Amino acid sequence: MGTKDLVFTVLAALAPLTLIVAVAPLHFLKGGAAVPGAYLVAGLVMALFAVGFMTMSRYVRNAGAFYAVITRGLGRPVGSGAATLALLAYNTLQISTYGALGLYAADTFDKYTGVSLPWWVFALVAVVLVAWLGYRGIHTSARILGILLVLEIAVLVVMAVCVLAKGGAGETSFTSFSPATVFTPSNAAMFALVFGAFMGFESTAIFSEEARGGVRTVRRATYIAVGFIAVFYALITWTIVQAIGADGIAAAAGQDTAGLVIAVFDRYTPDGVSAVMQVLLLTSAFAALLALHNAANRYLFALGREGLMPKAFGRTHPRTQAPLAAGAAQTAAAGVVVVLWAAFDLDPYLQLLLWGSAIGFLGIIVLWALCCLAVVSYLRRNAPEAGLWRTLIAPGLSFLALCVILVLALANVSLLTGAGTVTNAVLLGLGVLAFAGGIASALSLRSRAPERYAVLAETSVDETPETVAVEPA
Repeated sequence: MGTKDLVFTVLAALAPLTLIVAVAPLHFLKGGAAVPGAYLVAGLVMALFAVGFMTMSRYVRNAGAFYAVITRGLGRPVGSGAATLALLAYNTLQISTYGALGLYAADTFDKYTGVSLPWWVFALVAVVLVAWLGYRGIHTSARILGILLVLEIAVLVVMAVCVLAKGGAGETSFTSFSPATVFTPSNAAMFALVFGAFMGFESTAIFSEEARGGVRTVRRATYIAVGFIAVFYALITWTIVQAIGADGIAAAAGQDTAGLVIAVFDRYTPDGVSAVMQVLLLTSAFAALLALHNAANRYLFALGREGLMPKAFGRTHPRTQAPLAAGAAQTAAAGVVVVLWAAFDLDPYLQLLLWGSAIGFLGIIVLWALCCLAVVSYLRRNAPEAGLWRTLIAPGLSFLALCVILVLALANVSLLTGAGTVTNAVLLGLGVLAFAGGIASALSLRSRAPERYAVLAETSVDETPETVAVEPA
């Protein structure tokens, strides 16, 4: 994979069109006109995170990125716990997206054909297609993701240009980027949600073993992804604020959360653009499914290869080099969940998309924070020549910011899940169990095979501190 392939894969997992249409209205509901500025703040924190994470990538090159980094910095048991938490997070994010795709697809199919089919029919078709493309290998996936990503970005750019060309709701205002607007206590819930827009950008490192050009390609793709997410989302949400008005955006989101952005398309864009956008919502969700499938099965592959999961998961297809058993297991898990949801008539949005996304979001915030600590611990001991900024200041600042976001997210967990106390406790408990189970797996391996345990996450080191030349940031 080259830089372009990596960037497309990562951004497709974030599903820009789906986020803007289906998720950003909730951000507006909690933060009003401050949302565009909040994306830039979140982007700054993630850029600080990327400084240390990418410096660490010079010493660790592994398909289980979080696992390898945290193992090297905080020890094998914690690294193993992080790996199982990452496996849970990526899988719940991927599987929950089938609920969104099934729901969107059923509504669109009914609208244009008059035939009503249950959401799970479309979800199961998507499971099969994702499995097939994942089996074909990462190059096929990257090409598909690139096409779909360009299309969904293009339709958002058309909307933004139309809004600005027509002058929006009145006078152009930049209050969305004012610190006085962004940094107010009432925006705490908004910040807890906005960071979710960056979930998965770090997955560039997951594909480091498949990257053409090695560390340089991964580092370049990561910085491009962070910069694009922050700037593009800030600009697009700012044009939505202009379309409705800074003073009225929060109220408008409260009146019609689901239809807020669709109404902007209907009002400002030429006839037909809104219909195209609604079709592209399906391809956006599908692109996210495919990208998250590739990320999730590579974590399982890494764990199987290192003995923390059955060794069969550590095998690849002889021709495509895709993780074969890991991909099949991920597909089977998704299929089982969709079938269970259909059998028990559970809600694909409130009880699949929201619950799964919440587990994934909270899990990844914890992993980001642990990565920051691991980076500081490892680089200060083994690569102080990389400089204070890379080894302490940048990862330290991002760790503090991520701890604040984690506290805000936990305080607003009901907003993330749409569920009650008991359900929230169960969902949070799954994350705790996954982390504890990973630690237990590593300790068990230490007692069963101490020699194998001693080399966990060591065999995949790309370069040693002694041989790496420190380059400018």
